Amino acid sequence: MELSFELLSILFIVASAAGFIDAMAGGGGLLTLPALLAAGVPPTQALATNKLQSSFGSFSASWYFIRNGIVSLKEMRLAIACTFVGSAVGAEAVQHIDAGILTSLIPILLIAISVYFLLMPKTTQTEGKTKMPEALFAFSVGGGIGFYDGFFGPGTGSIFTVCFVALGHFGLVEATARTKVLNFTSNIAALLFFVLAGLPIWELGLVMAVGGFIGARLGAKVVVTKGQKWIRPLVITMSMLMALKLLWEQHQQWILSVF
Repeated sequence: MELSFELLSILFIVASAAGFIDAMAGGGGLLTLPALLAAGVPPTQALATNKLQSSFGSFSASWYFIRNGIVSLKEMRLAIACTFVGSAVGAEAVQHIDAGILTSLIPILLIAISVYFLLMPKTTQTEGKTKMPEALFAFSVGGGIGFYDGFFGPGTGSIFTVCFVALGHFGLVEATARTKVLNFTSNIAALLFFVLAGLPIWELGLVMAVGGFIGARLGAKVVVTKGQKWIRPLVITMSMLMALKLLWEQHQQWILSVF
């Protein structure tokens, strides 16, 4: 495909906006993946290229949170390891397993996440003790959601965040920071498999990566300064938008026939 300056500029802007949103609430792929498909990138290459650019954005946000002392890699090492393995297994499995059943369940999960964040009481910004034992949390949440991200992907950030809030005494700022570390881990693991298969379009991915990196850095800064005031409504909004998008894709003909 021809990579014109106009196309690269548009995708750069889209990736910047997606990185900003993704750093705070997840769901940046809701912008970047459709943009790649609209640009004429074949689906499998679009998925791989999207993983390439999103890895830079999630790294940018993670590094900002780590550098500012909001999250410790040492404390998360077991969860990081489980997430990496889970994502690698998921990326391999998606090449052999029909994702149809999982796809149909995700909109329901995303709507449930939106309702949870809408109704949950305001959390504090201080760290508390984890309700679930660390090892169990790492294996179940890290490994399970890591597998899902490698296998399918939409809503990974929102799902990680709600687990850190619901299964631990984490405020939304720290939950978001930990989410980006694990999201980066799962992105890298899945990307390795796509690279080995020769799927990413590097010129597109790297241009979008620069935009995503800048946007994610700005988004991470907003998380630190604005905190829960911005994160909660964005998580709700992005979860609902992703759920509606997936429902539309799955049931488009039925919806059109009704209306």
